[in-house]
Amino acid sequence: MPARQSSATVIVAIDGPGASGKSSTARALAKLLDFLYVDTGAMYRSLAWYCLVNAVDVNNPRSVGAACKRWRTSLAAVDGQVQLLVGGKFPGDAIRTPAVTEAASKVAVVPAVRQWMKLKQRECRTFGNIVMEGRDIGTNVFPETDFKFFLDASPEERAKRRAAQGVQENLPERDHRDSQRRAAPLMIPLGAARIDNSGKTVAETAQEIIAIVEQRMRLHSGRAHGS
Repeated sequence: MPARQSSATVIVAIDGPGASGKSSTARALAKLLDFLYVDTGAMYRSLAWYCLVNAVDVNNPRSVGAACKRWRTSLAAVDGQVQLLVGGKFPGDAIRTPAVTEAASKVAVVPAVRQWMKLKQRECRTFGNIVMEGRDIGTNVFPETDFKFFLDASPEERAKRRAAQGVQENLPERDHRDSQRRAAPLMIPLGAARIDNSGKTVAETAQEIIAIVEQRMRLHSGRAHGS
């Protein structure tokens, strides 16, 4: 297990398209490293849920941007995760419904929303070392981190995973929307290690990432001693 950096907070950024194994891998990795886990997708889902509950038109970027400015939120570390609380509470399973899933993909492309989320997500580092997963962590939220990873899998593998989860999602359509959006599009971060986890278990993918993290930490340590 890699030694903890004492001079600065360690940010492990994990990006990738839907059904690439980001969430399960990031969660497992955080436990192995004893870091906090941050699911940025849950943050967008929470905003989508808030919009639906408050009759905000998720197809109207201006309305969504206005909602993002007025909702009351805070961050809290709960059970190994940094969570976004809405009105002092975490929405829980309410953000995992099909309606929220569809709405989340719409609010996530609004530039004002992505800017708000970026600032809130960067606040997460105040809680300590974190593993943060999403679609723009290494490119937009924490481009400065040296621990960037991009997970992917074959189209067949990703479709099979979604089916196993009982989730109906048009992955090609979502990929196109994510990669073509104006604000922080999905792309491989500069300097990221790309991992195709087709046919691999979550544990195997997590161990592969840990090996790279260890290697980069040793490199950092060598540079520090050399200076």
